[in-house]
Amino acid sequence: MNLPQSNKPRIVIIGGGFAGMNVAKNLRNIDAQVVLVDKNNFHTFQPLLYQVATAGLEPDSVTYPLRKIFNHFNNFFVRIASAKKIDIENNLLITDKGDIEYDLLVIATGAETNYFGNKKIEHYSMPMKSVREALDLRSLILQNFEEALITNNIEERQKLMNIAIVGGGPTGVELAGALAELKKYILPKDYPDLDFRQMTVHLIEGQDRLLAAMSNEASNKAESFLQEMGVQIWLNTFVEDFDGQIVSTSTKKKLPTKTLIWAAGVKGSPVDGIESDKFGRIPVDETLKVLGSDNLFVVGDLAAIEGNLQPMLASVACQQGEFLAKNLKLHLANKAMKPFVYNDKGTMATIGRNKAVVDLPNFKFQGRLAWYAWMFIHLMLLVGFRNRIIALTNWVWNYINYDSGIRLIIRPFKRKELLKEDVLEEV
Repeated sequence: MNLPQSNKPRIVIIGGGFAGMNVAKNLRNIDAQVVLVDKNNFHTFQPLLYQVATAGLEPDSVTYPLRKIFNHFNNFFVRIASAKKIDIENNLLITDKGDIEYDLLVIATGAETNYFGNKKIEHYSMPMKSVREALDLRSLILQNFEEALITNNIEERQKLMNIAIVGGGPTGVELAGALAELKKYILPKDYPDLDFRQMTVHLIEGQDRLLAAMSNEASNKAESFLQEMGVQIWLNTFVEDFDGQIVSTSTKKKLPTKTLIWAAGVKGSPVDGIESDKFGRIPVDETLKVLGSDNLFVVGDLAAIEGNLQPMLASVACQQGEFLAKNLKLHLANKAMKPFVYNDKGTMATIGRNKAVVDLPNFKFQGRLAWYAWMFIHLMLLVGFRNRIIALTNWVWNYINYDSGIRLIIRPFKRKELLKEDVLEEV
């Protein structure tokens, strides 16, 4: 890997997500060489990916070039590469573009979709953890409606129009609400030949309530909002199988659909060469240093703090990133590092127009005010003034006109063939 030699210590950060980006931003002007390694040349604001998938926003509204974020930083380098392995003994990060020596290594590779070992569901369902996956989902939904116009088979048309979402957390709830609004306000204008009374949005959750990590008030209100919008909610229900045509559930109900969106769980995405638990998370101490190591640190979704496991949330990742930067400065100054303490500022989820739920530490509210609060917070968290303006303009336009004008199939989605050995491996 082509990097200038320096007599200063080299800090290598793997991952430009919320955690890695916040580590890097808070190392500005540090007396060290900082190298950020990511497989993409942009940062993604994942909480708004569902709006890309449902044609509410374009990808450039939720992404921002990494080099533009750090172009005023001294002794800072961005390298686009995929991390393959960590050679701990030789302090070496092995990537697909070459090897990088490090003095301190920060692992912030985030999380990936967890299919719990079901290869068929992994193959036929649609995840939504990246911009590419969100665009694939948008293309598939629109392609299915185009196919529904052509077919004369009523059962086939219903499968093409129905959508099932697995997972009643914030992502699943927000997707269900966005799709319900598409059904009510937008799709009938685009496809007047279709009877949208045949279309159903199903939200499937294994627990006894939606938004299980939030308060009962938020869960009940979210469920009420979604029911008002026509979403079919299946609680205490697990998806057992999906063959691309029919969803089989633990209640023995079968849902006909060609679109199953998987938002039922995530797991850590560690790099080879370092031990992780069964959930893909790496054990660290309270300073975010890998147990038994002197120069390896973990932040964000990957970090499993001994006795104080934090949820896989963007707010946790941001706070840990900022905190670790301070600890790295202490470490380089041969001073004692401090323990991480998470400051829970609250959680929120939006369901649709004028519908959201907010849980603050000492106050909970729902409805229109919560919706305004959700929009304001997410606008402020977007990286870049341009992104904020574009997102706000789209939201205002959509709100006034009951329309989103980016229902485009730019890159048609085509699913790869399911290999027999994948199914046999699962069995």
